[in-house]
Amino acid sequence: MPRMKTELSTRLGVEHAIFGFTPFPAVAAAITRAGGFGVLGAVRYAAGEDLARDLDWMQEHTDGKPYGLDVVMPAKKVEGVSEADIEAMIPQEHRAFVQETLAKHGVPELAEGEASGWRITGWLEQVARSQLDVAFDYPVKLLANALGSPPADVVARAHDHGILVAALAGSARHARHHQDAGLDIVVAQGYEAGGHTGEIASMVLTPEVVEAVDPLPVLAAGGIGSGEQIAAGLALGAQGVWLGSIWLTTEEAELHSAALTNKLLAAGSGDTVRSRALTGKPARQLRTAWTDAWDDPQGPGTLPMPLQGLLVAEAVSRIQKYEVEPLLGTPVGQIVGRMTSTRSVQAVFDDLTRGFERAIDRVNRIAGRD
Repeated sequence: MPRMKTELSTRLGVEHAIFGFTPFPAVAAAITRAGGFGVLGAVRYAAGEDLARDLDWMQEHTDGKPYGLDVVMPAKKVEGVSEADIEAMIPQEHRAFVQETLAKHGVPELAEGEASGWRITGWLEQVARSQLDVAFDYPVKLLANALGSPPADVVARAHDHGILVAALAGSARHARHHQDAGLDIVVAQGYEAGGHTGEIASMVLTPEVVEAVDPLPVLAAGGIGSGEQIAAGLALGAQGVWLGSIWLTTEEAELHSAALTNKLLAAGSGDTVRSRALTGKPARQLRTAWTDAWDDPQGPGTLPMPLQGLLVAEAVSRIQKYEVEPLLGTPVGQIVGRMTSTRSVQAVFDDLTRGFERAIDRVNRIAGRD
C-alpha cells in the first residue's frame, strides 16, 4: 500500500500522515500501531490517576511508536473559581427543564448513591492542567487543544518537554492567532466535523488556513473518512489529516452501547446537527429528541460553557446507562453517512490507503502520467 508521507509525518516518525483523535485508549493505540498517529482525548478524565492508568496502557500497546494527547482548556485563566461556584450559577429554570425532558421520555433515576459516570469537568482549566501534570511524565509527542490556543505557559512547558503543540481552528483568523501564540501545528476543522466546529466548510477552510499560516503545517479535518478525501486534503496543501468520527464504529471503540452503535451505523450524512445542547458551544452531533428539546425556541435555551456541560452531565449519564433511544446521541460529523459497518481500526486504515491509491492513480491518468 502507498505511504501517505509528508514533512510533518516524517518529523513525528509515523508511516502515514493520518492523525486519529479518539476518547478511547484502545483505538488510539491501534491507530498508532497501524502506522498513523493516535491522539487520546483527555476531556473525560476527571482524576489524574485514571489518565495515568490509561497512558500506562498506551505505553504497553503502541510498540514504542508515537502518540499524542488532546485537552480542552481556555487561553485565559479565571482565578479562584471552583466547580461548586460554577454549579451555583446554573438557573433553577434550566434544572427543571432537564428533569421535565427526562421524565417525558421515562428516563430512570440513577441508583441511590451512584455517581454520574459522565462529567465534563475537563472543560475546566484546573482539571486540564492536572491532566497535563500527568501527561508530561510520559513520552507524549503532540499536545492538541480543542478550545483555542493553550495558555502561553502551557505552550512553553510543552516545548520544554520536546512536545509539539497543535490547536483546532475554524477560520483563517483563528489559525493566525495560533501561529502568533507560538503553536507548531494548526488543525483546520471544517463545518462538517463532529464536536465543536465553525461555519466554514473544509474545502474552503483548508487552503485558506494553509495560506494564512504558511510555512506552519496544517492538518485538514472535517468530513474526511476515505482515502480519496485524504488525497484531496493533501492536494489542498495540508500536511496530514485529522480524523475523529470514523473511529466511533470500530471494533476497538468502547461505546458500551449497542443502541448507540446501531444509531451511528443507520445514520445518514444529514442526520447530524450543530447544537449547544451538550457543552454550551456549537458542536455537531447526532440529531435526537434531546438536541431538538434544547434547540426548541419554546425552551429556556442553552447556557454558556461550562455551565451547560455541568447542567446536563447526570442527564447524559442516565440516557446512556439506560439506552433511551430517542435521546441517545454522541458528537459525530457528517461523515457518519459512510460509517455503515463495524470494522477494526486496521481495516479502516487498509480502506483509507486503498482509497488514497485510487485517487492518486486517477489524478495521474487525468494528468497523462499513467
